[in-house]
Amino acid sequence: MNIVGTSKYVPQKKETPTVGHPTLNPEIKKHLDLALSFLEEGKSFVEKNPVQASEKLYKAAVESVKLLALYLGVSDVLAQVRQRNRWTVTDLEKAVEAISQKLGDWFMASWDTAWALHVWGFHEAKFDSEAVKIRLPYIEKIVEEAKKIVSGEE
Repeated sequence: MNIVGTSKYVPQKKETPTVGHPTLNPEIKKHLDLALSFLEEGKSFVEKNPVQASEKLYKAAVESVKLLALYLGVSDVLAQVRQRNRWTVTDLEKAVEAISQKLGDWFMASWDTAWALHVWGFHEAKFDSEAVKIRLPYIEKIVEEAKKIVSGEE
């Protein structure tokens, strides 16, 4: 499966008083910083500890879903999260479905890959370094595309 695909997302120009990149909402910035940090940590563990690499890469995808849900205004999911004051797996899945409608099928494929890392790589500890390595590009794409979208780099 080719993960590059074409993007359905057409960014809307937003008015911003700053020159260059718009100032990020602090909550979105927090999730972006976490996503980037988890991605780097996960990459550093691939060879020496594929179980930890799997979980860090999954967390990078989770944070990407959260920041995109906020940025794209997935209001039904966000209302549930705010009411409960936490994210559930169901919230993440519903957010992924909504985000995929805007960005394209590649997003769901990347999320499904992250979920496999979480379950088979972390909980079941069945993935070796090679299995994690072949899934890494999907996680890199979800994080990097999220970064581009919220930073106005698309």
